[in-house]
Amino acid sequence: MNSHLVVDAANVVGSRPDGWWRDRRKAAQRLIDGLSHLAQQGIVSSEAGAGVERTWPDIVVVTEGQANGAADPQERVRVVAAERDGDQAIVDTVRELITGSASVQVVTADRGLRSRVEELGATVVGPSWLRAHLPQD
Repeated sequence: MNSHLVVDAANVVGSRPDGWWRDRRKAAQRLIDGLSHLAQQGIVSSEAGAGVERTWPDIVVVTEGQANGAADPQERVRVVAAERDGDQAIVDTVRELITGSASVQVVTADRGLRSRVEELGATVVGPSWLRAHLPQD
């Protein structure tokens, strides 16, 4: 079964007041670099212990506005640069990825977006879930 992780870059970057607003592209690049590492290392899918398993979902990150232009030089993460509306680009990406046997998980805290992607069959987790899995910077 294919699994996909779609990341709302603006929402995740904006969830932590670390000065991201001074250079949105650099902040998005840090996130993409962390996601690329995650794509290589996998995501721990069960609690620590003897049964620890990792999953390697296909990761897609959606950027918008001044964050566009950030990329994954290792090409482990697909970057979608929204032309206008980041939320619509996420919905379109979920619609493209969701099929009978594929699972799609979206990372966002945006309630309106959450509702839209859940209607398509995706599940949603918040930015804190993702940050717990990313390498610490």
